[in-house]
Amino acid sequence: MMNTEIFNQNVEAYEQWYKDYPQVFESELLAIKEQLQKLPENLKGIEVGLGTGRFSELLGIKEGVEPSKEMAALAIKRGVSVLNGYAEQLPFGDLKFDFVLFVTVCHLDNIKHAFAEAYRVLKPAGAIVIGFLDRERSVAQQYLERRHRSTFYTVSRIEVLLKEAGFKSLEFNQTLFGNLDDIKEVQMSKEGFGEGSFIVVKATKK
Repeated sequence: MMNTEIFNQNVEAYEQWYKDYPQVFESELLAIKEQLQKLPENLKGIEVGLGTGRFSELLGIKEGVEPSKEMAALAIKRGVSVLNGYAEQLPFGDLKFDFVLFVTVCHLDNIKHAFAEAYRVLKPAGAIVIGFLDRERSVAQQYLERRHRSTFYTVSRIEVLLKEAGFKSLEFNQTLFGNLDDIKEVQMSKEGFGEGSFIVVKATKK
């Protein structure tokens, strides 16, 4: 499992990113909302690896999983119920949720196990929703140039992994058009992928 101490020690830097790039955060949030709004209302869902709870708070997600105790403490202050745990071994029984949200998958130790666990805890016809930086687009390339420790994936790789986990009916949208430091306004998402750096995919459990 991941070394959570790195995340415990960098909570302030993590929070500062959102203050430095508010329009980027809002653009990502809107793109995720667009996929979640396709689901029926009043569904029970979780966010996996929810960090300090910024996305969960604004998306109305009431519970989730986070292995970093320091980040989880901030999420709890934001009104999110947090269980200590890892994406690869979710602390829930089978068939519990209508949707599972991942915002970024770049810190996962084993993405295949994480998707398999999401599939396990989802009810029949439940949805997985994933926001991630496309490795082939500019923002991920910027991070890679800075020797960022994260693992970035191409859209085609995420598509293969989801299908291997048993998911179907993949729908994509995209945002973050341009380099990170050039985004000064909130951007509306577009359907598909191939232009924006931040991709959101929704897929359904068979």
